[in-house]
Parts: sequence; C-alpha cells; structure tokens
Amino acid sequence: MKDRVCESKENYLETILILHNRNGEVRSVDIAAEMDFSKPSVSVAMKNLREEGCVNVDKNGYITLTDKGREIAERVYERHLLFTGWLISLGVPEDIASEDACRIEHDLSAESFSAIKEFIAKHKN
Repeated sequence: MKDRVCESKENYLETILILHNRNGEVRSVDIAAEMDFSKPSVSVAMKNLREEGCVNVDKNGYITLTDKGREIAERVYERHLLFTGWLISLGVPEDIASEDACRIEHDLSAESFSAIKEFIAKHKN
C-alpha cells in the first residue's frame, strides 16, 4: 500500500489536471475549493510539488503541470475513470463508484491495473 504522502500528491496532481481541462487555468484557490481544503494547506502542497518538479507556478499564481506531474496525473486519472465506469456498469451508484475508484486508483500495481483494463476491454458488451 502506498503511503498517504504519495496518495495526497497524486490527488493534488489529478485535481490540477481536471481543473485545467475544465477551466483552462488553475490557481491554488481553485484547488482548495475543488478539494475542500484550506488555502494554507494547498499552498504548502504546491510548494512541495514545485520542489519535486511536478508543477510550475507563475508570478500570477497560475499552476501548470510539468511533464513529470502530467504523467502522474494522467495515470491516476485514467485509473479513476476506468474504475468509476466499471463500478457503475456493475450497478454501483455513481457517487459511491467515484469514491471507491479514488481508493483503488492509488494502491493497485501497474501490472494488476493493466490486467484489469485488458479484462474490461475484452468483456465490454
């Protein structure tokens, strides 16, 4: 199981990706609102992500993903979408499916995810 720091980092990066896709630009206040976190918590997280080379923050406070950050965010988001859709197709209500997908997306190995993804693709319809 991954540690909470890694899961938190992945959640922030995924949220930045989603907000960028939705709004075209992202600021800390947007992340705080989306994740229901305090602005100071988001500021600390952005500092850490910047130091890790996952995000850039410009002089106006706009946040963009680096190539490294985008790769992580897209991997997590792909997992989230796949698991949410799969659980919904099994009859799980959308809100519960999304919450459960969020739990699964961080802890599953790349090998298991690949096998599940292949299985789902083969058994559609």
